[in-house]
Amino acid sequence: MVTKQLRDLPENADLRRADSLAREIFSDVANKWALLIIEALGERTLRFSELRDEVEGVSHKMLTQNLRMLERNGLVDRKVHPTVPPKVEYTLTEPGRALRATVDLICGWTHQYLGHIESARGRFDA
Repeated sequence: MVTKQLRDLPENADLRRADSLAREIFSDVANKWALLIIEALGERTLRFSELRDEVEGVSHKMLTQNLRMLERNGLVDRKVHPTVPPKVEYTLTEPGRALRATVDLICGWTHQYLGHIESARGRFDA
């Protein structure tokens, strides 16, 4: 497990500690909406409405909350253009693009094992 390799790191980097900054960050980014937003942004810059269209099923409120969280954590850059109405665009930052590589792996894993998981659920639910 990764946390066993972190013994020499400060307490705020220990994922096993409930009060660590690392766990807070992990909790923030390891939710379905954050992962889907990161995947949707990819290498593109999108407006709020474009993101909402890309991430099917996300409510206005959840998209807003997750974009604010991602911006607070430095993973998304929010640019407001001084127009009427205001034009707001979102882009992944360098750390956000680095995290996207992991998100891409999770998406690939999901596609690779979708059939296996579907079969396992069918057996379990029977």
